[in-house]
Amino acid sequence: MKVVICGAGQVGFHIARYLAGENNDVTVVDQSPELIGKINDQLDVQAFVGHASHPDVLERAGAGDADMLIAVTFTDEVNMIACQVAHSLFNVPTKIARIRQQNYLEPMWSNLFARDQLPIDVIISPEIEVARAIARRIRVPGAFDMIPMAEDRVRVIGVRCTDECPVIHTPLRQLTSLFPDLNITVIAIIRDEVMQVPSADDQMLPGDEVYFVAETGHVARAMAVFGHEEKETRRLIIVGGGNIGTTLAEDIANAEDGYTAKIIELDKSRARKVAETLPTTTIIQGDALDHEILEEAGVRTADAIVAVTDHDESNVLCSLLSKRYGVERAVTLINKTNYGPLITALGVDVVVSPREITASTILQHVRRGRIRSVHSLRDGYAEIIEAEALETSTLVGQPLKEARLPNGVIVGAVVRGDQVIIPRPDTAVEAKDRVILMAAAKAVKKVEKMFAVRLEYF
Repeated sequence: MKVVICGAGQVGFHIARYLAGENNDVTVVDQSPELIGKINDQLDVQAFVGHASHPDVLERAGAGDADMLIAVTFTDEVNMIACQVAHSLFNVPTKIARIRQQNYLEPMWSNLFARDQLPIDVIISPEIEVARAIARRIRVPGAFDMIPMAEDRVRVIGVRCTDECPVIHTPLRQLTSLFPDLNITVIAIIRDEVMQVPSADDQMLPGDEVYFVAETGHVARAMAVFGHEEKETRRLIIVGGGNIGTTLAEDIANAEDGYTAKIIELDKSRARKVAETLPTTTIIQGDALDHEILEEAGVRTADAIVAVTDHDESNVLCSLLSKRYGVERAVTLINKTNYGPLITALGVDVVVSPREITASTILQHVRRGRIRSVHSLRDGYAEIIEAEALETSTLVGQPLKEARLPNGVIVGAVVRGDQVIIPRPDTAVEAKDRVILMAAAKAVKKVEKMFAVRLEYF
């Protein structure tokens, strides 16, 4: 596949690395010589300096025979015009644009992106995606990650194993006999920052981070088995009244499920605007690193702090300070991914990476075959994939133990209508099943082929 990526920032770099690693023909355009230099030094792609929306630049980038254009520059208007030029002059089949300004996304202006207006096939709003990801995670106490699959019939949960975890030092094959009502599949173990696809003989150790798949109704039981029975996070303090914080607070206010949120915003004019947008939410104008402001927000009775300002360092310090006041859970937005291991060691419970969340959203539209959902893990080491099994799939009609799955692939669940099946070696996949699996990066292309539409299907 030939892809033109407009924008060489964190998301553009991340997507380019993904696609180049799968032997796609990738060209990256950006106005920054420094960012283009970094890509040329580190990735096996074509990259050059230029204005991403200019026709001559897109022509040089190969838009004339490109399969897809992904516009993720820092400017919404450049992203939109790049998609327009790609459509009108080069007839690029698929155009994806990142749009941050929420005014463009108001329902009343939806006609703007009609095919005969601004023909963008997929619009990605990082702020909305990040807010939704945070909302999912705070609703599963004790989890550092939660990914809903198959219309939320199945959840992929990330947990940390402590010394009190009942299932440490236990081979995975024995979990079923020890906990017969525990219907889960452990699909990844992260130890010393290295992710591995576990075998039946592997054990979980204290300090490990584990991803498992469970039917949604069984998640609470599974969390208890992993030693996580934390109380629900009901009272939140959101630090940062930007688009992410406002969207999260708005979702909480509209959910009517017992959650409440207060927002701390440093900028006076922004605080006033947020107050107008959210008239029923308490907005406190001030510095969240000021103990008096935290006290005014009720930090001593809050269940969680969610720090989502534009500054990583402020988010980390505010989270750690709130933990000292007794807040049980800290959710922290971090753009610099190399901070991650250090921050969790300091006591931050959940680290949220906008880059990884945005890249996952884009990859859903890049993946071929009957791929319904994709979520990137650990900076691209692996992907959680939801795919529909067709009659021609090599996975259909035989037990999983005979299916010859590619190395680095493990099936976590099979959804058949409303039935969720936690797979065993003799489980057979049927046509139209939804298959939730984890694939290491090197195996993703093979997974795509397993779920691709073949000529004989017609």
